[in-house]
Parts: sequence; C-alpha cells; structure tokens
Amino acid sequence: MTRNQIDTLPTRRLGELEVPAIGFGAMVLSPGMYGEIDDDRALNALRHAFDHGAAFVDTSDGYGADGHNERLVGRALKGRREQITVATKFGFRIPEGAEAHAFPVGFAFGELAVNAEPRYVRGYAEASLRNLGIDVIDLYYPHFPDPQVPIEDTVGVVAELVEDGLVRHLGLSNVTADQLRRAHAVHPVQAVQAEWSMWRPVDADLLAAARELGVGVVAWSPLGAGFLTGTVRSVRDGDFRRNNPRFADANLAANNDAYTALRAIAADLGITQGQLALAWLLHQAPDVVPIPGSRTPAHIEENLQAAHIGLHPDTLARIDEVLARLEPAGGTLLGGNA
Repeated sequence: MTRNQIDTLPTRRLGELEVPAIGFGAMVLSPGMYGEIDDDRALNALRHAFDHGAAFVDTSDGYGADGHNERLVGRALKGRREQITVATKFGFRIPEGAEAHAFPVGFAFGELAVNAEPRYVRGYAEASLRNLGIDVIDLYYPHFPDPQVPIEDTVGVVAELVEDGLVRHLGLSNVTADQLRRAHAVHPVQAVQAEWSMWRPVDADLLAAARELGVGVVAWSPLGAGFLTGTVRSVRDGDFRRNNPRFADANLAANNDAYTALRAIAADLGITQGQLALAWLLHQAPDVVPIPGSRTPAHIEENLQAAHIGLHPDTLARIDEVLARLEPAGGTLLGGNA
C-alpha cells in the first residue's frame, strides 16, 4: 500500500492534529457490542478502513474484555503505524482493589463504573501502549469524567504523559462545557468527543466552548448506533443496543416511522440515508470529525464516500426543517430525549 492510497479523504483539524474528515470507530469490532464477531472478520474491517482513507482510528481500554479492542487495533497497525492516527480512551479497566465510581447513564444498566484518579492514569496509558503495540498514543481521552475526581487532576497526569512522550495530544470525552474549560486551563485540549448526529444534537454550550478554545469535535455514534442507516428493524440478544431505550421494540418502530422523511431526502439525492447523515454532520462545522464504525467492507466504503458529498444550502434547510419536527422516542446514553 502506498502513501497515496490512504490519502484519499479530505482532512480536518482537531486543534493541532490533522486527521481525515471521517475516522473509524472500532468499538463495533469487539464481541458483545453489536453481537458476536470473530477477530479475522474484525481485522479485515479495520484494514479495509485503513486502506480506504480512515487513517484515524478510535478505540478504548473499555471495549471488549481485557483490552480486546485495543489489541485488535494493534494487530491492524502492524506495518503502517506511521500512517494512522491512534486515539484511545481510559478509565474503565479499573485496577484490582481500586474503587469503582458510578457515572449515571440513561441505558438500562443505569450507570457505568469508572475511575480516573491520578494515581492510576499512567498505568492505564502503559497498558494501552502494550495492547496497541505502539510507543506513543496520538490522542488520549478520559472516557468519562469521574464524578469523584476533579477533571483538572485527571488532566494533570495526562499532561505529564505528554511531557514524557507517551502521549502526543489530550482529548476529552463526554464532558460538559465547564469541564472542557477547566481542563483546557491545565493543558491544551485538542479534541472533545461527544455524541452528535441527526439522532442527538450536540450540547450547544459545549460546542460554543470548543469553538472559543480552538478545540475540534469528534462525533461518536454519528449514525445513531446504526439507526440512521435506515436498515435497523430489530436488535437481537447479545447486541449492546438492547440496553438503549431508543432501540426497544416500540420505540424503534416509532423512530423508524418518524425518520421516513430523511430517507426520502437521501433517495432524492441518490445517496444512502447513512451517507446523508454523515454528510449533514460534516456540514455543521469545519472541525467536526465523525467516527462511524462498521464490520462490513462495503459499508465502510459507503461511509467514507460521504466525505466527498456536498449538500446544497436548500437541502440543508430541508433537512433542518425535518429534524426540527422530530422527537425520537426513548432516552440516550447521557440521558434525556435530546
């Protein structure tokens, strides 16, 4: 593979970091997330994404058992590390004997167990580096803010990791505007990761703070956990989405009915509904980078092609009119219906 083969997507800036306009979210490649999957299929998906321009991969120490997702990404990185920007997150692999801190969420299980105490952060990073088989993490995020630890304390240790050469850039994930401002005062934040899609708008205060501080936005779940592809009619046992209120049978049926108008817009444009969702998101801000994931090579290519789709202002206005009328049934991970 030549360098030109992976330079097929336009690029965007997350603060000081230049990445493809669309990255790849690797969470879907671990068993138990979207049903079962074997490592061979997962590796094929990762390599296909890299080969077709998604040279920005997002993982976490909490995806899959015992760092499975990071280790999978590490295997895919062999022979092409310098071509791929690697982002990972920490706080879920709580050391034995450490206290689990409850972060409340709107999914069926009610809360996540996190620990971002400063004394553990270096150990998290060292474990992730081993799993990934790399010497430095390009973009490192606390996965969720720890309710029992000031964000400044967690970020302070990441700043030390940057100084020591183990991490290149600091990111934040699932934070408030206030937490972003406080963290940025300790060490420059290059990217903030937030759920953002036609399925859930980004928090306006967070977006305003990011723009003020020159922080890029990484949009997780930009396809609404697959809903915005228009192809999800049911969710099987063993699929993480069974915990998501919006995928409960009655809610899912209601949401599919509600989003019919968007399918019509996509059909008029001759693109898929998923491509419409990604293209719309890219038009919302010049520094937003969605990270859709997929297990299927054809769907990966379809997603990445959205980086080349321009939407006319009239089309964007039509989409916004539809979205303004929509009220999805069921809450989301971070709670509420919005």
